[in-house]
Amino acid sequence: MRSFLIIGLGRFGKHMAKTLTKQKNEVLAIDIREDRVDAALKYVTNAQIGDATDPRFMEELGVRNFDICVVAIGDNFQSSLETTALLKEMGAKYVFARANRDIHKKFLLHNGADEVVYAERETAERFAVKFSSEGIFDYFKLNDEYAIYEVAVPESWVGKTLIEKNVRQKYGLNVLAIKNGEVFDTLPGPDHRFVENETILVLGNKESLKWLKK
Repeated sequence: MRSFLIIGLGRFGKHMAKTLTKQKNEVLAIDIREDRVDAALKYVTNAQIGDATDPRFMEELGVRNFDICVVAIGDNFQSSLETTALLKEMGAKYVFARANRDIHKKFLLHNGADEVVYAERETAERFAVKFSSEGIFDYFKLNDEYAIYEVAVPESWVGKTLIEKNVRQKYGLNVLAIKNGEVFDTLPGPDHRFVENETILVLGNKESLKWLKK
């Protein structure tokens, strides 16, 4: 179990707080709006009304004691920036912040954020790749070059094993898992034989993925 401080209970902060709590983590959520805090009390460890840009209020929270502080303020960039800087000044171990624009991400990183998510852009990229490429069912970007793709097993692979297809050397792909319905076979062995209707999770770049059609 880890401890999280969630600052901002809009859609992003609310969903993160709910998910973290379901995963048995300790979550303290704060927001300046009373209605959001009242609603959050149903699904987090604790919730408080307060202004995250107020040093006295933040000092009382003991931000140093949290494993991760999440700045999920999406509608006021000035508050998000001030809160991020304040958390670092007070000794926060790790600050994860949300940005709405590229320039916001740069400023947040410059002012103390350890990691910044550009939620709208990353979601848009993920679904753009998914919907524009036949045979790709899902996509998880790791960096500018590499990603994890869930793809259909190429027709030419059916009936062959991993070692027979020489997937890593020939295609530059690492097969992380095989999915058949709801059943996952993680890190399959070299003797795994591909069958129709399977999907595979592969780690690779855009160039290596082109070889899946061959």
